[in-house]
Amino acid sequence: MGYRKLDKWSKYVIMRREKMLRKHLPTTRIATKRLLLRMLLHYGMVYMKPARGSQGRGVMRVEKRRGWKRKYVYQHGKRKRTFSNYHQAYASLQREMKGKRYIVQKGIWLLKHKGRPFDIRLMIQRAPRGGFATTGTFTRVAHPRKIVTNGSQGGSIYATDVVLRKYASPAKRRKLYRRMNSLAHRTVRQLWRVTPGIKELGLDYAIDRNLKPWILEVNSKPGVSPYTLLRDKSIIRRIVRYGRAYGKTYSLVTRKAKRGR
Repeated sequence: MGYRKLDKWSKYVIMRREKMLRKHLPTTRIATKRLLLRMLLHYGMVYMKPARGSQGRGVMRVEKRRGWKRKYVYQHGKRKRTFSNYHQAYASLQREMKGKRYIVQKGIWLLKHKGRPFDIRLMIQRAPRGGFATTGTFTRVAHPRKIVTNGSQGGSIYATDVVLRKYASPAKRRKLYRRMNSLAHRTVRQLWRVTPGIKELGLDYAIDRNLKPWILEVNSKPGVSPYTLLRDKSIIRRIVRYGRAYGKTYSLVTRKAKRGR
């Protein structure tokens, strides 16, 4: 099975076999009417994502709210819809899914920067002298009216340390970075067992209020153009150099992502 054929569900199944990774993976299931309701009752908020897809397209946040006449709420893009019962909500969600296979993932309430949720992208690459190395991170802050942080969806790009400074001391930030690096290396090793030949991965981390990193997604073809928006240009130079060593070239044109201010 070639690596590029793995969808989000397949990656989750493979990764959760590893004990440490399992602790940092939000519970995920194939989206069915019954399983979605079960997860909403248990977690209150979940994300639905196309099993195959990128750049945040098709992602929806679904909530079950207590004490509201309109109990079920979902957001897709900038649009929110509310429903008084689950059957109506699911019928609407089905129309949004357009017959595609979806997964449903336990919702992690993201930390916020300037009132907008953010997550962290980490790049891990095959090193020119062998093995793998994490080569850079950036933080993606969501568009003010959207639930996804992707630059292609109007997100803003920040240096990770700038955003986390509000939440953690230098020592705690270093500890978090070490954990994220360790999880990235474990992810490569675990996926390699099924699909050897991996050259690079982009991991998306949610950071919760306890500064625990959660692996939201693993991208086998990560875009690197957002790194060009960081002031530290050594990061993008290193990524390009490592990629060149295994025959990869990158588009460095950023079309929609913006530099955070």
